[in-house]
Amino acid sequence: MDRLDSLTMNLANQQVESMSHKEAILSRDQVEGMIADGRTIIFVDGKVLKVDAWLKFHPGGDKAIMHMVGRDATDEVNGFHSAETRQYMSRFQIGKIEGRWKNFLPPIQGGKFRKYDKCSGNVIQEEDDETVSSEDSSPPESPIFDAIDGSGVVSRRRQNSTSDLHEVSSISSICSTELPEEEDQGKISPMDARTQQEINIDLAKYPPLDPATQDEIVQKYRVLDDRLRAEGLFTCNYTAYLIELSRYVFLFSMFLALLHYGWYGMSGLFLGMCWHQLVFTVHDAGHMGITHNFTTDTIIGIMIADFVGGLSLGWWKRNHNVHHIVTNSPEHDPDIEHMPFFAISHRFFDSLKSTYYDRVMAYDPFAKFVVRHQQYLYYPILLFGRFNLYRLSWEYLILGLGPRRGLAWWHRWLEITGQVFFWYWFGYLVCYKSIPTASGRWAFVMVSHIITAPLHVQITLSHFAMSTADLGVNESFPQKMLRTTMDVDCPEWLDFIHGGLQFQAIHHLFPRMPRHNLRRTQKLVQKFCREVDIPYALYGFVDGNKEVIGRLADVGRQAAFLAQCQRTIAEKGDYSHH
Repeated sequence: MDRLDSLTMNLANQQVESMSHKEAILSRDQVEGMIADGRTIIFVDGKVLKVDAWLKFHPGGDKAIMHMVGRDATDEVNGFHSAETRQYMSRFQIGKIEGRWKNFLPPIQGGKFRKYDKCSGNVIQEEDDETVSSEDSSPPESPIFDAIDGSGVVSRRRQNSTSDLHEVSSISSICSTELPEEEDQGKISPMDARTQQEINIDLAKYPPLDPATQDEIVQKYRVLDDRLRAEGLFTCNYTAYLIELSRYVFLFSMFLALLHYGWYGMSGLFLGMCWHQLVFTVHDAGHMGITHNFTTDTIIGIMIADFVGGLSLGWWKRNHNVHHIVTNSPEHDPDIEHMPFFAISHRFFDSLKSTYYDRVMAYDPFAKFVVRHQQYLYYPILLFGRFNLYRLSWEYLILGLGPRRGLAWWHRWLEITGQVFFWYWFGYLVCYKSIPTASGRWAFVMVSHIITAPLHVQITLSHFAMSTADLGVNESFPQKMLRTTMDVDCPEWLDFIHGGLQFQAIHHLFPRMPRHNLRRTQKLVQKFCREVDIPYALYGFVDGNKEVIGRLADVGRQAAFLAQCQRTIAEKGDYSHH
């Protein structure tokens, strides 16, 4: 009995110590020191979470978490995760913070952090390291970009202030934190001046970034979220899915019937239309917006995406979650990183390094030619977009970029099975066995894939024409989503063609909301935007396309202007402002 009592007391003491450990108040310096040691620290509802152990197992991918390190991730976590998952996160809690958290710049975005000295209770200043800074130093006077090894790949020159360094996440924010004096204007390149101009436009157009204003926006956003949940708008309308299912069955049946009678081009047309419609359900399932059950929605998504469509749900989730976190960031958002074919910002002229793909997006001679004409090539290139999705899916599965252990360990193997099944029925049974001629196969494949091009237009439409300026880590989640995303106005009877993608701004605010409820939410979001003075971007489909083409043409003109400047500089031999 004595030994049993002793074990019970030890267990109770350990639980008390664990609880007291979780309730400990951590200072900003302590958190900075942990991040400097390579720890993955995020904040949710005032709790400090160390999620190193979960990083490799996160079903939504590691990069989405890495972009929230050192930041208050409350709205992002609540928007993407169920109550059960948020409860599960409590096991990673290592302490609490007091008051309002002032965000750091995550390491993946270039943030630098100082070690913590437990004896003194302060961070360690490293004077010899120019990338680690003190709060008293000033920004550099030289141009913002430095070339590396003459390769054309440039690096971003860091500011010397620790506080400023942690508050900005790209050259865009570095420019915005402190405007250059008039005598320094001549030292800024035309492209940097353009960056500053775009930031100034956003700063004038959107609410201020001071804590009081941004906190008010967040508070009203959370009130709106509570109201939408109370009104049942996060509950799936399964009757609507019965209608969707009947549409899928009709399109797939027409594909099979026309294939049987030898109308191969028309057969491919209906298969492509079926794929186009099915993607919307995959999008819902990827966000757990159908049953809100992780396993059930994942199986639904994989069965449709991999087995029927030949695309990887896991790749899409890893890619799409990052897109939702760092929307329209040239260095970080894979959904706008389409070099060498498209550049929606002059920033791509500097051969930026993508933190998602871990490679430099080279602005090489081919890219320079294509970008200057991208407004004319936009629609033709999107005709072949689905082929690129195959490549990205195979790369994800072959390289094992998703979690291999944890809750999602089985996803990769089910997806690989789905890929084998897809290429068996589509590649062997349909293309090879059912279509006797090479010309018939070519027509079937091309029509079935090209007809899905409107989907790629819909995806790019909501972001390509919107801001790519980075206003820093002090901008609230709802403001950033509304600043970088547009909605498309269309009659209700055309909703089935857009599949909810016409409400991208609303979707970015509430990613787990079923798409059939997005239209009902629109009026409430518009009211919220009026209350917080954030412009709600809403264009018709034609006008939205004009905005996108206009943006591509504008960047193309900038590319031509830059090329002319470089030729002039080379001819005169004057490199002082280059």
